[in-house]
Amino acid sequence: MTIKVPYITKWSAEESAPARVLALPSGIGYADETLGDRDSHGVLWSRGASTLGIGKPQFGQVHTPRQRRAMRKLLCQVCAGPADQADDGVLWLLKDHRDDWPGWPNRMAVTEPPVCKPCAQLSIQLCPALRRGHVLVRARVCPIVGVRGIQYRLRFSTLIADEPEVVPFDSARIRWTLAAQLVRELSECTIGES
Repeated sequence: MTIKVPYITKWSAEESAPARVLALPSGIGYADETLGDRDSHGVLWSRGASTLGIGKPQFGQVHTPRQRRAMRKLLCQVCAGPADQADDGVLWLLKDHRDDWPGWPNRMAVTEPPVCKPCAQLSIQLCPALRRGHVLVRARVCPIVGVRGIQYRLRFSTLIADEPEVVPFDSARIRWTLAAQLVRELSECTIGES
């Protein structure tokens, strides 16, 4: 039996040596930085090899460039085809957190790209993380609002890496963020049946 591996999943052959991050006057950068290391917002992105399908799938680990592509273009995170879009919005398959706040998932930041209907049903059947509770959500509005990445700070002239956080593009901390995932914010949401 062939296992369907989501498009955004990282493969074992895509491990690469970490690039050296430096403190610059205006934030962080690479010692050997190239034009392709930053996006149009000036955000520094983590590097990684792209060898889709080579080695073993690293379920639960996300491949940065493929996640970014899927989020930018609203592609299905599983098959990389167009995500399902209808009058009531783009389709997202999320862990069920309806008890988190009234109106969930409105105003929620997501790093998971959307899905198409066939892949949503397949994922519900096969993904262990979704067995504990999931929900199909349609979002009419879902702009790209920031990144999720490792936060850096200076402490006595030493660059310290902190835990990953979601950082909006308009935050001063964006210049001290090594981005790993693009973030969209869901609004005007309706929850569907799975």
